[in-house]
Amino acid sequence: MSIFNTGRSLFKKTKVVPVFLTITDDYAKYAAAAINSLMKHANHKRYYRVIIMYDKLSLKNRWRLRNMVTRNVAIEFHKMKYSLYMQIIKRYCAKRSGSGDFFAREVYYYRAFIARVFLQYDKGIYIDSDTILMADIGELFDIDLGDNIIAARVDPKVAMVPEFVDYVEKALGIPAKEYVNSGVLLMDLKKLRKIHYITQMTDLIKQDADLVAPDQDYLNVILKGKIMHLDPKWNCQPEGENPKNAKLLHFNLSKKPWYHDDVNSGEEFWKAAKGTGFYGDLMREKEHYTEKQAEEDAMKIKALIEKGAKLAKGKRIFK
Repeated sequence: MSIFNTGRSLFKKTKVVPVFLTITDDYAKYAAAAINSLMKHANHKRYYRVIIMYDKLSLKNRWRLRNMVTRNVAIEFHKMKYSLYMQIIKRYCAKRSGSGDFFAREVYYYRAFIARVFLQYDKGIYIDSDTILMADIGELFDIDLGDNIIAARVDPKVAMVPEFVDYVEKALGIPAKEYVNSGVLLMDLKKLRKIHYITQMTDLIKQDADLVAPDQDYLNVILKGKIMHLDPKWNCQPEGENPKNAKLLHFNLSKKPWYHDDVNSGEEFWKAAKGTGFYGDLMREKEHYTEKQAEEDAMKIKALIEKGAKLAKGKRIFK
């Protein structure tokens, strides 16, 4: 057993809560805070396995993450391997590299492989690395999905931007009140395998459609009508929302506490970051974040909105 896969054989006879993150080196420090918050709120009577899916992750960062394990929270590393599906995704991302596209990196698509790669699990949770747990993630795992394939929160950012409403309804054919955010997912992995989700996604990718948020758009299109809507407390996005009683904070898009001082509930991120081994890195990143970078991030959001408006005026993207 690899020294980096602490817990791979641990809890074999016990039902575990598998939690997946997908990262590269530049996301490791944020993922560390997310994992630490998970550990702080974990039920000491249950067992959890954090599974980190990656392509390029330095030995140093794997060591630092591996050293976070606790008695009932194991950490496993899974390096993504070459496959026909990955080749299709790589080509798709390569065409968008350098265009300022938010989603021109393969790491955003790794979550689509969870059901196919981890056959030992029938159910699992995926969380973005820019999340902070405020409650036991085991509570999310225990939610009964019924006949649904996944559970996710309706994306609050869509309703806030008329251009995004037009995009999801006219370009994707999904009611804005049903379009979900993919940053927190409760997944029935058996059902995802049964419908061959990864095959369906790569078939759509091969159409080379221009999209605003590809990985999220594919999820909504493929699983339309089979998505349970999570309580917003499980994907509370502090920018524009009241985080009172939130069970999970999601600092999505550009308003990040490791860049800005005025982020709502940003102090919760810094509490979780302490003691992870990455705190110094995060402080230095914040100190070196410039006004020019802030302007560039704002322009990226503006470009996404303009793109959504443009695509909404065209034909329906997927039949």
